[in-house]
Amino acid sequence: MVSTWLLALLGGALIGAGSALLLLTHGRIAGISGIAGGLLQRATPDRAWRLAFVGGLVAAGVVASIVAPAAIGASVRPLALVIVAGLLVGFGTRLGHGCTSGHGVCGLSRWSARSLVAVVTFMITGAVTAMIAGRLS
Repeated sequence: MVSTWLLALLGGALIGAGSALLLLTHGRIAGISGIAGGLLQRATPDRAWRLAFVGGLVAAGVVASIVAPAAIGASVRPLALVIVAGLLVGFGTRLGHGCTSGHGVCGLSRWSARSLVAVVTFMITGAVTAMIAGRLS
């Protein structure tokens, strides 16, 4: 059995390599909210790479669910709550001009002060939310 830290290291390296490849080949930041948001606009001239990127994310999830279904699992929350949470995350990423992947992976590696503030805010908010949710459940 491969250890968890080794899988995390490999996953992080793949995310970093993919982000660097997108930046080098297309000059674009691998922020999922910006990529997906661009797909929702009518006149997006760069729709092909955006579709390929999002398609790759979906394909990776499908492959993971087939290869290691226990690693994926099912949601422990009702679907309606998951949808509301997803909408709130989407609103937050637009409000914060980016998501954890854009700010955390790409922004910090470019020494962006705005991304540093965003990531610190994400982490503090996430920790407080997890603490509150843990006490409520």
